[in-house]
Amino acid sequence: MHIVRQWLHTVFSDTQLVILFLVLVVCAAIILSVGDLLAPVIASVIIAFLLEGLVRVLEGFRWPRMLAVCLVFGMFMLFLAVLLFALIPLLASQITDLIDNIPWIISKAQNAMLHLPQQYPILTEAQMQAIVDSLTLQFSQYGQQILAFSLSSVRSVFSFVVYLVLMPIMVFFFLKDKKVILTWLGAFLPSDHNLASRVWTDVKIQAGNYVRGRIWEVLIVWGATYGCFLFFGLDYAMLLSLLVGLSVIIPYIGAVVVTVPVLIIAYIQWGMDSHFTWAMFAYFVVQLLDANVLVPLLLSGAVNLHPIASIMAILLFGGVWGFWGVFFAIPLASLAQAVLNAWRHSRLTSVAGQGAEPGTV
Repeated sequence: MHIVRQWLHTVFSDTQLVILFLVLVVCAAIILSVGDLLAPVIASVIIAFLLEGLVRVLEGFRWPRMLAVCLVFGMFMLFLAVLLFALIPLLASQITDLIDNIPWIISKAQNAMLHLPQQYPILTEAQMQAIVDSLTLQFSQYGQQILAFSLSSVRSVFSFVVYLVLMPIMVFFFLKDKKVILTWLGAFLPSDHNLASRVWTDVKIQAGNYVRGRIWEVLIVWGATYGCFLFFGLDYAMLLSLLVGLSVIIPYIGAVVVTVPVLIIAYIQWGMDSHFTWAMFAYFVVQLLDANVLVPLLLSGAVNLHPIASIMAILLFGGVWGFWGVFFAIPLASLAQAVLNAWRHSRLTSVAGQGAEPGTV
């Protein structure tokens, strides 16, 4: 008990650590308690934070900030228009077509699997029938979930309209009045908050570079995969390429998971002919280029986390916040790493100061 009391005294005797701890507790409390209500605001802050990088680039070329903000915001609105009027209708059409063809896909997959024992005698018909029955049950459950989602999508559509109207307005003002907002927030902090500022600077650099790099990686992999699938004439090319692009958000796991539907759709469409072989070869070339060229180029030095720490962060934050938890798992892990590093540095500095104190008297 004495050890715990001494440790607490050591931690809470450091004013900088107490300020950092309070800032983190207040932010976490706000997100956990009213995060759902403030979701448009939080999303707008994140988008403005990402667009700020482009604004700073233009300011580096001596552009006035207001002009840079207007240009970047105009590009953002153009991207939203393309997404809303071109990509979403195409994706909706392919998703509807896929749902309508699920019974045919299941039937064809069943026939293909039941004929496998003829090609591979090591597999028995009973084993294949058991696998087919299990997959059929799983697909029926997924179909029920999709139907339930479609029936409850009215509220989602309403929320989407609200986001579509409010978020661009908030993004513009967060970019335009960045200094005013930061000055207002800084007025609530104690005058001596160097440690919290140092942690924020570290996280801002690492997390910002990571998220921007991931977004560029998603867009590049999405575009390259769509080009390959479109060239070979693969069904549901836009939908599958989008899944491949989003899979890079989940390191080490996403690429493996998304390969399964790509292989299934390609095999059902072509079988084991040359089209299947060349399309899958091009797909795996894109995956190799992503892992060995894009990731080192876009994310080198962005976040220095061990793979085990990355996987644990994805499992933890993904389980708490779903998709967005997965997307921001690495930045949140980098925040935890920055806080621990600052805490350790503060303790080492404190110990060094206490050790040097007798010699200075």
